[in-house]
Amino acid sequence: MTEHVEEAGGPPNPTSVERRGDRELIVTRIFDAPPRTVYRAWSEAKLFQRWWVPKSAPISLVSCDIDMRTGGRYRLEFGTGGAETMAFYGIYLEVVPNQRIVWTNDEGEEGAITTVTFEDLGGRTLLTFHEIYPSPEALEEALQGSAVALPEQLQQLDGVLHDL
Repeated sequence: MTEHVEEAGGPPNPTSVERRGDRELIVTRIFDAPPRTVYRAWSEAKLFQRWWVPKSAPISLVSCDIDMRTGGRYRLEFGTGGAETMAFYGIYLEVVPNQRIVWTNDEGEEGAITTVTFEDLGGRTLLTFHEIYPSPEALEEALQGSAVALPEQLQQLDGVLHDL
């Protein structure tokens, strides 16, 4: 399954969402910014908060803690306006600035291992978002939930990059 998603307004760089096998998801997009700038938007909490939650989602990112280093931890807490929140957290298994980030998703048994790479295309960046799920069922759940938002999130990232 490969799907090219073009957001309203026709972005010059569409997002590609591809399922590989029964446990892998690969999302790619080219950004008109160098890898160091795209990496910065992933690694600095103030920038990350500006684009990670899709504007169409009925949730907000109420706290964002990022310790972007190999062995560091992250914690994202989401809310819907009430007192209850939900947290997503994990450990950075590998961080190579401007090139690669690998992290765990530890909030449940079905969490994926996520790898994001930033490939230099002469001042532009090919971003590859790759997730490996522990089971086919976990991938199916992601394809019905969080993975659906990735094209919108990456479009929002593109907007942040234009501001930098």
